[in-house]
Amino acid sequence: MVEAAEAQEAPVTLRLDGKVALVTGAGSPDGIGYATARRLRDLGARVAIVSTTRRIHERAAELGITGFVADLTDEAEVGALADAISDQLGDVEVLVNNAGLTSRASPEVLRPVSQLTYDEWKSEIDRNLSTAFLCSRAFQGGMAERGWGRIVNLAATAGPVNALPTEAAYAAAKAGVVGLTRALAMELVADGVNVNCVAPGTIYTAASTVTEIKQGLGTPIGRPGTPDEVAAAIAFLCSPAASYITGQMLVVDGGNSVREAEFR
Repeated sequence: MVEAAEAQEAPVTLRLDGKVALVTGAGSPDGIGYATARRLRDLGARVAIVSTTRRIHERAAELGITGFVADLTDEAEVGALADAISDQLGDVEVLVNNAGLTSRASPEVLRPVSQLTYDEWKSEIDRNLSTAFLCSRAFQGGMAERGWGRIVNLAATAGPVNALPTEAAYAAAKAGVVGLTRALAMELVADGVNVNCVAPGTIYTAASTVTEIKQGLGTPIGRPGTPDEVAAAIAFLCSPAASYITGQMLVVDGGNSVREAEFR
């Protein structure tokens, strides 16, 4: 009863003043990771971003935050990243596992299962699912010890909601992200750590193809989403205001997954 009373008295706020937040996969200035880092910074968090290339330092300089280079599919590099962030900023309290979303530099493998090589399968699983696993494992212990934390994983509508031919590996990985989210949420719920995921549909970024843009125009809202719109959903789930939400998937797709058929 005492815990329930304390929860009711806690302020419902979106602010993250003083909290250390890590956003992975934020190397593109037009991407979801960058937009999320900017929003968390504006909410008062001390933000770190990480990607696999040194361009992350340019993004960090633009935002006035701290950048790190690491291969998040490598267990040792994730451990070294955790130590470096702790030394420079403090213990991570908010983790956004955005790494893995495709880009022109790292395109999605598009082949039917019959033609998909095992190495291609593993590559998609590693960058879209293993990265979230390794980072969550590296930082969740400290959150649990402090009794507060937020983990938000980036899934997608492809996999958990729908799928297209030739994207089996990507869809399987993103469906796995939802499973990881729910399992971790139940493991950490008693420790004050909330774990959720956001599943974007068609989002317009610099990496969007003509086909993807056309798909966005066909949504009930009539356009693709923007990185800022996804970032707003992520930021809410990172905030104290989301204290009674855990193990959930928030779909951000302009209503596309709800529509049963297209009427003209």
